[in-house]
Amino acid sequence: MTVTSSAPAPASETLPAQDAETYAAWFACLAEPMRVRLLHTVAAHPGSISVGELARAVDIRQPTVSHHLRKLAEVGFVTMTRAGTSTRVAINPTCCTGLPHAADAVMGMLNARPCCPTDLPADVTTRAMADADLERVRDIYAQGIATGNATFETEVPGVDALRDGWADGHRWVAEAGGRVVGWAAASPVSARGAYSGVAETSVYVAEGARGRGVGKALLYRQVTEADHAGLWTLQTSVLPENRAGLALHHQAGFRTVGVRERIARHHGVWRDTVLLERRRPEGEECSAAACGCAPQDAPQP
Repeated sequence: MTVTSSAPAPASETLPAQDAETYAAWFACLAEPMRVRLLHTVAAHPGSISVGELARAVDIRQPTVSHHLRKLAEVGFVTMTRAGTSTRVAINPTCCTGLPHAADAVMGMLNARPCCPTDLPADVTTRAMADADLERVRDIYAQGIATGNATFETEVPGVDALRDGWADGHRWVAEAGGRVVGWAAASPVSARGAYSGVAETSVYVAEGARGRGVGKALLYRQVTEADHAGLWTLQTSVLPENRAGLALHHQAGFRTVGVRERIARHHGVWRDTVLLERRRPEGEECSAAACGCAPQDAPQP
């Protein structure tokens, strides 16, 4: 999870016209409340449901239901197949992931990671975390815990627990004025080989250093190094109240997977989290030799 107080930045790129047309069609289709009801009812039935059953479920005449279903099918929300004399309706699984992505894009909260961003703070550097940094890292973690909106942890883990929980080669600190002001780390999500390229990420910024781009510098370092190391998916969970943390990840190319409602009790209160993930761009990895943005403490070619 992320601690930062910087405000969301505007999108750096114009939404492509074709994407705008697609998303506009999706949202226009859902502007009719009856279609939202129908979509919800179809989704509540495992597999598929017949048009007749659907009409009875929503208590609407079948011709009217058929009209709205055609509109939903046109934009890809549902599939309709003939089964004997009836038509079966099912949710198109693609729409379940497409809608959150579209919302992020339309609201200007989703940008591809720039190869060489020009807005990183000049007075903040990032480097690999050393064991000597761990006590300072724990201090910054404690500050995050104190906000109540960064993590469900209530006590700071010990140095050994922190170090042993992170993946080798994927822990970083940010420095400003000769002092560590933030850290980022990634942990394996599973010991199974199929998930070897998937990691859970965390980013924390010291209380007095928030709002100056420290989180952006750390996350840029984290995703760049993950790309070079062959990790294919980074995921993280951010509390909905942490708007700056959500914006920070969206700007780094993370997309919203969904909201996990009442996923945990924190100080006796049920809390939600937003699950985000970033997929390594296929064939678009940054080339340090070509553009000069090799990791800061790596040997230059």
